[in-house]
Amino acid sequence: MTTPLRRVLMPVIAILVPFFLIMTAIRLLFTPVFFQVEYRSAAFPADPYGFTLEDRLHWSRVSLDYLLNDSPISYLADQRLPDGSPLYNERELSHMLDVKTLVQKMIVAWWVLLALLVGAVVWAWRARWLSYLLQALSDGGKLTLGVVALILVGVVLSFRDLFTYFHEIFFTGDSWLFNYSDTLIRLFPLNLWQDGFLLMGGFTILGAIVLIFLNSRWGVARRVSAR
Repeated sequence: MTTPLRRVLMPVIAILVPFFLIMTAIRLLFTPVFFQVEYRSAAFPADPYGFTLEDRLHWSRVSLDYLLNDSPISYLADQRLPDGSPLYNERELSHMLDVKTLVQKMIVAWWVLLALLVGAVVWAWRARWLSYLLQALSDGGKLTLGVVALILVGVVLSFRDLFTYFHEIFFTGDSWLFNYSDTLIRLFPLNLWQDGFLLMGGFTILGAIVLIFLNSRWGVARRVSAR
């Protein structure tokens, strides 16, 4: 690899690492396991409007399936509670459609980043510049730690404000605001998202540490083999 190309490519890879690690952590949370653990937590608030643990497990799974599959909004609009009322009202359905669009775009972006990083690893291995790549990944890991630290500080200081800023960035107007009696709040109260942000931070930090460790071990191995 020529020096000018390396000077451009390595910082780009380092900048991509935080996005990849954060999106990986988010994707890990979009699984039924996360909701099962949350709902069974002793500290998790009960639903004052009557959803049982089984209800929450069932309807959260239905909602998650919708976000990850290719079904239209009718997939959710056709869902009915035991009393015959719709699972979500029109405002909630509109928001779920917006969330699905965001989630689907994130998943596509995650796959693209994964392909780029895997391609870079293969290229680096074959072209014998793996040490440069590992250093870039390590730098990306350090950058990730800084980004996640800022997010976690926001969670600790005022998660409600952080949650509000997030929605103001990714959603239009007040389309994401609901009544406490609405299904979305009953299934996914603020406590769940606060725990989700903390877990996302934990998973992301772990990934960053792994990248930093790999570069460190590679450097040790190179020095030992050079003796």
